[in-house]
Formats: sequence, C-alpha cells, structure tokens
Amino acid sequence: MYPDLYKGLNLRPEDLTAYDSPFINFEGKTVMPKGHIRLPIQTGLEVVEVNFIVVDAYSPYTAIVARPWIHALEAVSSTLHQKVKYLSRGQVEEIHGDQAMTRQCMVAAILHRSQAKSSAPGNL
Repeated sequence: MYPDLYKGLNLRPEDLTAYDSPFINFEGKTVMPKGHIRLPIQTGLEVVEVNFIVVDAYSPYTAIVARPWIHALEAVSSTLHQKVKYLSRGQVEEIHGDQAMTRQCMVAAILHRSQAKSSAPGNL
C-alpha cells in the first residue's frame, strides 16, 4: 500500500503492526516498510481480508494486491489475458484488467524515475 491510499483511509501509525523486512522498489532502492495492516477487500459480492504492507515510496499505483488476495478469493489469474476469475455464489465472476490504465501507470513510473535521476545530486 502506498501513501495516497494510506492517507485516504485515514490510517494512523498506531494502526500498523511492525514489519521489518526491507523491500526493493521499482527503482532498485531499498525501502523499509512503515508496517502492515489487515484490511477487507470487497470484490463483487465477496469480501476477503488481506495483509497490506505499507511503504512510503513513490508509485503510480495505490496498492498492489497479489497472491494472498488471489488465494483468499480462491481465484485464478491470467496476466496474458489480464483477467482474474473466481467463483461467487455458484457463478464464475471475472475481473478485467485495464490495459490503458496499466500503460499510464508504467509511463508515470518511468517519468518519475527519469525525473528522480535528473534531480539527483551530481546531475546538475
């Protein structure tokens, strides 16, 4: 979970549980998480609880959900088709990816990375 979502949910530092394992961000830098929190995610009619690790780092995304969410939902994902399918109340439900939004996030991340490099000390 990234800062915009953390602040948008009005979470406080005392809401977090300690999390000591560092991450490598998309720019290859080490980031220490602020902590983690378990929150419900509603997908269609289904609600599953997922642990979110809170990091104070730039990202065009608000949060990244992955295997724990997929497993909790008992879903099947296809990155090729940009879909997630899961069973809900006896019917197969689908979540479709948004290729345009994915592209916008990738472009934003690349632009942020190039701006960060150009403003780094020694690049003046």
